[in-house]
Amino acid sequence: MSRDTGGAYESAHRRSLSDPDGFWLEAAAAIDWVTPPSRALDDSAAPLYRWFPDGVLNTCFNALDRHVAGGRAEQAAIVYDSPVTGTRRTLSYAELLDLTARFAGVLRGLGVGRGDRVVLYLPMVPEAVVAMLACARLGAVHSVVFGGFAAHELAVRIDDARPKVVVAASCGIEPTRTIAYKPLVDAALAEATHRPDKVVLLQRPQLTADVTERDLDWDTAMATAEPVECVPVAAGDPLYILYTSGTTGPPKGIVRDNGGHAVALRWSMENVYGVRPGEVSWTASDVGWVVGHSYIVYAPLLTGCTSVLYEGKPVGTPDAGAFWRVAAEHRATMLFTAPTAFRAIKKEDPDGKLLAGHDLSALRTLFLAGERLDPETYRWAGDLLGIPVVDNWWQTETGWPIVADPMGLEPHPTKPGSPTLPVPGYDVRILDPQGVEVPPGVDGAVVLKLPMPPGTLSTLWGDDERYVASYLTAFPGYYLSGDGGRKDEDGYVYVMGRTDDVINVAGHRLSTGSMEEVLAAHPDVAECAVIGVADELKGQVPRGLVVLKAGVDREPAEVSAELVLLVRDTIGAVAALRRVDVVPALPKTRSGKILRRTMRDIADGKRPVLPSTIEDPTVIETLRPTLTGERPDQGAPGGTSRSRRDFPDGLGGGPDPATGTVQPT
Repeated sequence: MSRDTGGAYESAHRRSLSDPDGFWLEAAAAIDWVTPPSRALDDSAAPLYRWFPDGVLNTCFNALDRHVAGGRAEQAAIVYDSPVTGTRRTLSYAELLDLTARFAGVLRGLGVGRGDRVVLYLPMVPEAVVAMLACARLGAVHSVVFGGFAAHELAVRIDDARPKVVVAASCGIEPTRTIAYKPLVDAALAEATHRPDKVVLLQRPQLTADVTERDLDWDTAMATAEPVECVPVAAGDPLYILYTSGTTGPPKGIVRDNGGHAVALRWSMENVYGVRPGEVSWTASDVGWVVGHSYIVYAPLLTGCTSVLYEGKPVGTPDAGAFWRVAAEHRATMLFTAPTAFRAIKKEDPDGKLLAGHDLSALRTLFLAGERLDPETYRWAGDLLGIPVVDNWWQTETGWPIVADPMGLEPHPTKPGSPTLPVPGYDVRILDPQGVEVPPGVDGAVVLKLPMPPGTLSTLWGDDERYVASYLTAFPGYYLSGDGGRKDEDGYVYVMGRTDDVINVAGHRLSTGSMEEVLAAHPDVAECAVIGVADELKGQVPRGLVVLKAGVDREPAEVSAELVLLVRDTIGAVAALRRVDVVPALPKTRSGKILRRTMRDIADGKRPVLPSTIEDPTVIETLRPTLTGERPDQGAPGGTSRSRRDFPDGLGGGPDPATGTVQPT
């Protein structure tokens, strides 16, 4: 199969790289500007590129006001469907505009203006969309923190973003429990060195929270709020900060600009996802993640679509037919979720019996992203639904797909295991360790030749140097994705997984390094390692291995349980670390580097060749039963292996982005 060199995709991709100014200025015509840009790319400070440097706009105006003025006032903007609360609510574009303009008035009354930051700690409720857009309306910068993160992680983000206001809900709701948010917010503010002026608190009826003088009730504030108009901002001004796990150090605050973001997402909605104005788009994600930002909130509303906001799970709310019910009831034309969600559905209903009785005739395409789409899930979903199943690969950093099948531009034959072709704007290369491009079929580092297209990160919040060091230094002239992979003879890209110590748990990118820091802080732990091992449902799950200090005379199971809880309390239930094994030693090279990849490969059922630099090969053989799940007859000296059945079912668990609220990233 060879690509058609004269097709719409090939023509668009070629032009986007050879004439980025012409290509993206043309795309920018789909956005309403206060001052239209005269040029697209500003490379004067390369490798810190900027897009539409002389353009002025407001993102909220483009998402709401222009549609109300243009005839979509009564069209549904947001359809809120919450099986966990039994609530359904539709907000028209006019209603969403009214709420947003008034909440912007609330924030302005609290002193929030252009460039100020607001941290949002909200579940999947319409008020989350309102708060995001209200910040955009003021030219303020929102930073959404997923409600599954622990107080410490929230505190770290508050100290980095230094928000004027925090907006939070009293609780988040899972099928079997209600999670109190307010105590987490209070604990985070007690830990943080930065002190926001106010906390605006949305009281949910399922659990109301105690308030202090610092807190302002959402409903009370909205009752007297005066609506405000949109504040024009420069295209390069930040729209939001979204934190992502780094391999070491504090989380990285990805900065998204206003102009490039609006142009790229508007273009992607029709050309990549094939969804047109007026149609219904459903992204089963969470607003705490990048897919929620891009394809629950901004891209659908910038395009004039109806977006489904789903507070539920693929299974358990009430069963594995939940997705079919939502897609049929709201006549979704596109469903976008994570492979984890479909693995969960397949596990509960392998024959797809619960699909019966649901009219999915409006559903044209299923998009899956956030982790590698395994061929079995790809085939199962395609056979069950009888529609194209489209893998797409991207990152929090890029904000929209790097590699996909461009369904609105020119659909291509798909291949299991590949997200298909580089999206226009992205120049995807595969390099060897010396920075030389490798031939088709050879694995290497997946990189993006600079400049990246509009909508991708402009920098890290407050730290240009860290942005350059983290992403642009390993291969000068290229953005380092951190993933390994290859291209085939047809140019199809295969992304095989992370090359660093960030693992992907059901679409969450989580740093094993941050988990190791928590384990190492325990007074009984001498050294530790966390590895990501393959999991049929979640793609990867973290496994901890610890060596106890000499002289520690405690039950290994007791220490393990403490460590699981310690990670949960410090990082949050989202870390999903349920198993920590106490082991006699960790395998190392002679220079002291722990052989994490070797352990991961063994845990995944592979038989890796031990590196020649290994210090003591017998350590690996001692660990093999623990890594493979075989339970030895006797515990190893100084500790014993414990499987996950030694711990209660929910210990270390929590909301997943797919088996809970889905988030590809």
